[in-house]
Amino acid sequence: MRAWQVHRPQPDVAQALRRAEIPDPRPAPGELLVAVDACGVCRTDLHVAQGDLPAHRSPVVPGHEVVGHVVALGEGTTRHAVGDRVGVAWLRHTDGTCRYCRSGRENLCPASRYTGWDADGGYADLTCVPEDFAYALPDGYADAELAPLLCAGIIGFRALRRAALPPGGRLGIYGFGASAHLTAQVAIAQGATVHVLTRGAGARELAVELGAASAGAADAAPPEPLDGAILFAPAGELVPVALRALDRGGTLAVAGIHLSDVPSLNYQRELFQERDLRSVTSNTREDGRALLEFAAAHRLRVTTTPYPMAEADRALTDLAAGRVRGAAVLTPG
Repeated sequence: MRAWQVHRPQPDVAQALRRAEIPDPRPAPGELLVAVDACGVCRTDLHVAQGDLPAHRSPVVPGHEVVGHVVALGEGTTRHAVGDRVGVAWLRHTDGTCRYCRSGRENLCPASRYTGWDADGGYADLTCVPEDFAYALPDGYADAELAPLLCAGIIGFRALRRAALPPGGRLGIYGFGASAHLTAQVAIAQGATVHVLTRGAGARELAVELGAASAGAADAAPPEPLDGAILFAPAGELVPVALRALDRGGTLAVAGIHLSDVPSLNYQRELFQERDLRSVTSNTREDGRALLEFAAAHRLRVTTTPYPMAEADRALTDLAAGRVRGAAVLTPG
């Protein structure tokens, strides 16, 4: 089959990503073989290609926002049939027995493994997924619209929960890419007032189109104190900026898997008065199901920039350069 592989991570993603012909995967017991109909391009793919995340498998096929249809069943699968449309996301394995899994925190499982990092992902014609980690998908969305929901949507949904926003609260969103533009819509639908702080003029325009109450520069102060905030941009220098924007008792959730260094924090200005700073680590399958159920009940406007699968290197390069509006999505052809 045709696939893209990361052989040697490096800053130049066009060099890190190589086109290859590799053998078709075969589903192991309990797995589904899925033909890829669309694959979102996530910033985590960029971190894998550039080496911000240590290599877990080399070479590896990136991509973990996969919408496809089942073409073969591994031994012992029981819930799916050939032809079913399914989603393949970042989290693909947990041990199910550790104290984190037993307490509903499988995202913290020490034995967790991930699509496009520990196992080949969706920048290819075919991929495999454990049946227990495949998602049923809502109707009413095209394949390319669903793909970003499978990581950008899920992680944003968990980050919103981690931000502990009270009902009708004031939410600040720092950075406005694939995940943020979906999270903003979820928050607004839940009654929040959303203020977007981001560097790109085009992203600020999109934020206002989607219902944000304001949109300003990433390092600007929002027009009112915030009850909660989410940092999507992988820029550690924005952590103190966002903390200073919080009202008393507010919470900042950092949503990225990778973040540049955070400057030293001034306790009085940035943490005092019970401001909280939280990280977000992966997601649970419950997060995924909850986000997809929300998308079924509330029609989200998924803004995508399409690329042919044959131009995955260009898609990643554009993402690195900030030239993508909404979410980049690869489609075969």
